[in-house]
Amino acid sequence: MKDILYLVIPCYNEEEVLQETAGRLLEKINNMIERQLISCKSKILFVNDGSKDKTWSIIQDLHERNNTISGINLSRNRGHQNALLAGLMTAKEYSDMTISLDADLQDDINVIGKFVEQYYNGSDIVYGVRSSRETDTFFKKVTALTFYKLMRTLGVDMVYNHADYRLMSKRALEGLSEYKEVNLFLRGMVPLIGYKYSIVEYERHERFAGESKYPLKKMVAFALDGITSLSIKPIRIIAGIGFAIFIIGGAALLYSLIVNFMGRTVTGWTSLTLSIWMLGGIQLLSLGVIGEYIGKIYNETKRRPRFIISDKLTDTDKNDK
Repeated sequence: MKDILYLVIPCYNEEEVLQETAGRLLEKINNMIERQLISCKSKILFVNDGSKDKTWSIIQDLHERNNTISGINLSRNRGHQNALLAGLMTAKEYSDMTISLDADLQDDINVIGKFVEQYYNGSDIVYGVRSSRETDTFFKKVTALTFYKLMRTLGVDMVYNHADYRLMSKRALEGLSEYKEVNLFLRGMVPLIGYKYSIVEYERHERFAGESKYPLKKMVAFALDGITSLSIKPIRIIAGIGFAIFIIGGAALLYSLIVNFMGRTVTGWTSLTLSIWMLGGIQLLSLGVIGEYIGKIYNETKRRPRFIISDKLTDTDKNDK
């Protein structure tokens, strides 16, 4: 008997795309079942992340019409990463493998079969990696390239050009469940699990309806979360800058004393003003970076639940948090 696959799709205000998405994914699932690639118990799991539109009512209607479709409804909006984790931890109880993807189907579902084949070949994790960024704007290409290079420079182990389109085995999900942090950055956390992995390349499509849920402001916040959640190098850089300034300050003090003893001192405000502004800016920037880490420590120590499921359309009534 073939293994059970769950497709996990986080949704936030996706009423415009859900019907089309469900139709395409059902066709894909049924085709894979007919080919005996996956079990007939395989399902599609939609995760409603506190949407303000009709997303949850559409999921309920889809479930009533076809029991291959399941759904969970979070008690409030918790963000994409928490919604994705909620879906993965729920699917873990019923499936042998899961594939996470976005509701807009910009990720090419035609490679799902390749994901599953790599799983049967022994991979616990299969990363979907974009083969090109031709559909991106120039700004998006530059910022994405800068982000991945910066993360690598800071020592974060990430798969280049990979978002959250990936397959994870039950064993890999069990490993992910051991990571208890509140500040989630899954594309940086998953490589920490280890286990055998492989890569499947695909072309990313244009969104066929609706608007992107990741404007520039959210993208910047997401990048900052990734950096501060997985690397302490920014703090070490601050320490290095502070040490360098200390050395320069010591040299400047020595120079000033020598010049003073030689009677060649000249009063001036330019150098004084520049030094005040420079040091003041560095101090404020340093406090901001350190404050970001302290804020994350604050959130972690409270140990609040990362998500709460209010409704569930699955085979059992288990409660997951």
